[in-house]
Amino acid sequence: MELKDLVLRNRSYRRFEETHSVDLRTLESLIELARLSSSGGNRQPLKYLLINDPAGCDRIFPYLAWAGYLKDWQGPEKGERPSAYIIILGDKSASENFGIDHGIAAQSIMLGATELGLGGCMIQSIKREELTDEISLPDKYEILLVLAIGKPVEKVVLEELKNDDVRYWREADKSHHVPKRSLKDIIVKL
Repeated sequence: MELKDLVLRNRSYRRFEETHSVDLRTLESLIELARLSSSGGNRQPLKYLLINDPAGCDRIFPYLAWAGYLKDWQGPEKGERPSAYIIILGDKSASENFGIDHGIAAQSIMLGATELGLGGCMIQSIKREELTDEISLPDKYEILLVLAIGKPVEKVVLEELKNDDVRYWREADKSHHVPKRSLKDIIVKL
């Protein structure tokens, strides 16, 4: 599969086939992609907490916000929740500044998941303090991102941006529509 195809298929999926399990070996193979990715100053300050059991996923779910523009939607219903999570942690003993390392790592992980027929959502809207307490996270770690991973069941449609409105929306058939700026609108010419 070409890189452009992977990028086009790598969407923010928020509904999954919850019964489709993601095994630990698969999650570890995705972390291997992150491990091999670039790191600012080669500090490599990221660590990863892998959750792939139903009870563990149920513990993580309440601390995440799923779709800010969908005001009446509290996230996926039971049966459509992710079957795994990867919590990207900053190890403060390695560095106090994580830069953009977690963004680079998350994109590598998501592209790898897409290649495997999985999908996910990078979630930064997290009740960090509460989740830190829930999982008894040692003080040396900071929660940077949570990646929801699973087999997607929703259709994501890319749309042309109109009236500079970037808000995504859902149709009655539950298809998820995402407006994108045109190439000519994002290239600056001086």
